[in-house]
Amino acid sequence: MISNALKEKWTNGESTLNGWLSIGNSFTAEIMAEQGYDSLTVDIQHGFLDYNDAKGMLQAIRASHVTPMVRVPWLDPGIIMKSLDAGAYGVICPMINTPEQASALVDSMRYPPYGSRSFGPTRANISAGVNYASEANQNMVSFAMIETAEAVENLNAICATKDLDGIYIGPADLTLGVTKGRLPPSFDREEPEMIDVIKQILAAAKSHNIRAGIHCGTPQYAAKAIGWGFDLTTISGDVRLLAASARASVNQTREFAGLNVNSSVSNAKNGY
Repeated sequence: MISNALKEKWTNGESTLNGWLSIGNSFTAEIMAEQGYDSLTVDIQHGFLDYNDAKGMLQAIRASHVTPMVRVPWLDPGIIMKSLDAGAYGVICPMINTPEQASALVDSMRYPPYGSRSFGPTRANISAGVNYASEANQNMVSFAMIETAEAVENLNAICATKDLDGIYIGPADLTLGVTKGRLPPSFDREEPEMIDVIKQILAAAKSHNIRAGIHCGTPQYAAKAIGWGFDLTTISGDVRLLAASARASVNQTREFAGLNVNSSVSNAKNGY
C-alpha cells in the first residue's frame, strides 16, 4: 500500500506541519491540500461537519499526496474504524485520560492479532493501494490527546502504551483542565505554568520514544514548538485562516480608501 509519509519523515528526523479542516466541504479541503502541509486533519469532533462530509474531504485530499488524518468525536471504536475504512492514515482521539483508554484506541486501529479492528476497508482498499490488509497496521498513526489534569497525572502510563504512536496536545482544553478554569481556553500559551506542562508532556513522549504533536494558532508559535522538539505542529485551520484573511483584506481596503476600518465589525454586530 501507499506508505505513510509522516512516519517516513519522522524516521528521517523531520518535523511535520499539519493543517486543520473544520469546514465540511470537499473543495475547501482540496484548496488546503495544495498549500504545502505534510498532513491534514478532518475534525469530526468540533468541526462543522459529519462523517458524510469527511468522506468527500478525504477523497479531495488524496490527489495532493498529503497524509489524511481524522480527529474523531470520542473514543468510539465504530467511528475510529469507519474513519480508517474511509481512507484516514491517522486518528487523533480526544480526551484520553488513562492508559486503558489509550490501549483501547490502539486496539481499535489495528487488525488481529495486534488489535480488534474489523476488516472492511471499503474505500481504503482502493485509495491506499494494494496489500492494505497486510500493511495497514504498520502505516496507521494513533495520537492520544492529552487535555485534562487526569491525563497529565497518568502521562507516563499513557505514553508507555504498547504501539501508541504519539500524544497530541489540545492547549485549550489542557488549560481549562490543569488550571480548573482559572485561565481561559486558547492556543499559543505563554504562561510559565502552561509552558511547563506542555514541556512536561513533550518530555514524557520523548522518553517513551513516541511522537509529540501540538495544536498552534500562529506560525510563530508553531516554529517555537518545533524548536522545543515537537514532531507535528498544527498551524491554525481553515476557519481561522479564512476569517483572518478576509478581515485583513477588508480592513486594508478600508484603510487604502480612507474608510472607517471598524465600521464593518460594527455593522456585523448590529446584524447588517
